[in-house]
Amino acid sequence: MKRDMDLVRKILLAMNDHEHGFVMEELELDGYTQEQIGYHCFLLDEAGLIQASDVSTDDTPSPCALPVRLTWEGHEFIENAQNDKVWGQAKEAVGKIGDVSFSVWASVLSQIVMRNLGIGN
Repeated sequence: MKRDMDLVRKILLAMNDHEHGFVMEELELDGYTQEQIGYHCFLLDEAGLIQASDVSTDDTPSPCALPVRLTWEGHEFIENAQNDKVWGQAKEAVGKIGDVSFSVWASVLSQIVMRNLGIGN
């Protein structure tokens, strides 16, 4: 399964909007299967953006995790990615060259936010 940055953003937004900070449940996001969401939660945990509980079994087709909470890094990323205009600008910039690493995504988002604030070039 390929990493889907739009799904990454939707997971982080859903967790950020959760009123208590702890999620501890399967997320339901329109247009995505539980397998896709669980796999991306697993990846987000590996990347240090969320804490999640690994619920993978021999019967699950993909690694799978249930989200628990955002980490500091998760909050940092979603603060830059939550604005639809900024996200669209980042997708357009990244789309010029295709798939890029997560660190490039984070850097592009940060640069766009800074530019929109009138800081930097």
